[in-house]
Amino acid sequence: MSTAPPSKLPHHTVEGPEDAPPLLLGPSLGTSTALWDAVAPEFAVAHRVVRWDLPGHGRSPAELIGPGATVADLGGLVLAVADSLGLERFAYAGVSLGGAVGLHLAARHPDRVSALAVVCSSAHFGGAGPWRERAALVRREGLGGLAESAPGRWFTPGFTVPALVADLRAADPGAYAACCDALAAYDMRDSLASITVPTLVVAGRADPATPPAHAREIADAVPGASLVELANASHLAPAERPDAVAAALRAHFTGAPPNGTAVRRAVLGDAHVDRAEANTTPFTAPFQNFISRYAWGEIWTDPTLARRERSMITMTALVAHGHLDELAMHVRAARRNGLTPEEIGAVLLQTAVYCGVPAANAAFAVADRVLAEEAGGRQGRGGG
Repeated sequence: MSTAPPSKLPHHTVEGPEDAPPLLLGPSLGTSTALWDAVAPEFAVAHRVVRWDLPGHGRSPAELIGPGATVADLGGLVLAVADSLGLERFAYAGVSLGGAVGLHLAARHPDRVSALAVVCSSAHFGGAGPWRERAALVRREGLGGLAESAPGRWFTPGFTVPALVADLRAADPGAYAACCDALAAYDMRDSLASITVPTLVVAGRADPATPPAHAREIADAVPGASLVELANASHLAPAERPDAVAAALRAHFTGAPPNGTAVRRAVLGDAHVDRAEANTTPFTAPFQNFISRYAWGEIWTDPTLARRERSMITMTALVAHGHLDELAMHVRAARRNGLTPEEIGAVLLQTAVYCGVPAANAAFAVADRVLAEEAGGRQGRGGG
């Protein structure tokens, strides 16, 4: 990995083969290139990956931006980085403010962007007022208070990345406030329909800063856009759900099918897959390969439906056919995919109408046992 020398450019890092297709990765407000630490190495194998820091964040000079800045100004800095590296055209993925920069570039400079991924972002960020208030607060009091509350805005409960919170605490207050000015003035809603590059929109289902409705608004307006919603992910999805984000970006930017075994493990758990692999014989190996390739490598990774929705469909089908052992496994999978016990119960109650009361009765017994085991396991772990 190389680091750009000090200059009038934003700080940026370059990874991967020099002759590989370029991929630029943009940060969210308050973070640095470290936001992509768990995702970038995979893409650097076959891409020239360029990560950049916002002005006053990470190692970028604060003086690159000032009061009254716009997202267009930030887009200009990104193009300057690309020009300095000789990149005429590039794929781009960005989070939050970094995603807003990507939408701007795709709409205003379509000749420069070959493909776009917008992660936990928006075509507008709730109006100018709150951002002007935040800018004034930061100019007056600094970033300490925002850093204290950042984990609640950025991550699901119980998860954090201290290094990213430290990035926010260390950012230049004036540059951060100028980025708030840019968000206050930003509204791309009238320009979304003009975007013609292949576009993927990724949302975290638990994101309070840019809820999934913001992602749907983009995906509905950009012609041909795809939408992926991630369970158990908040605002900084590349840090919290790096494997899921990487799978979505891989399919979008390279067209390569996701790793079916990895998806199977994420949904069903390592213990189940380990048992299945240990019990595989030469006779059953083709069937196991079939499951990994098609069920998990294609169907479960199709971004048209979220994993929680696929869990609902799968449980219903298993109830209908009386496959109760498989149902137990997929009740556990549904919990991993973000369904609550109440939502699982609602699915099974609906099966009573369409699959029959006896089938639903047996299904409720299985689900009740699995959920009780899960609750007991959590209580048991509490004393450790």
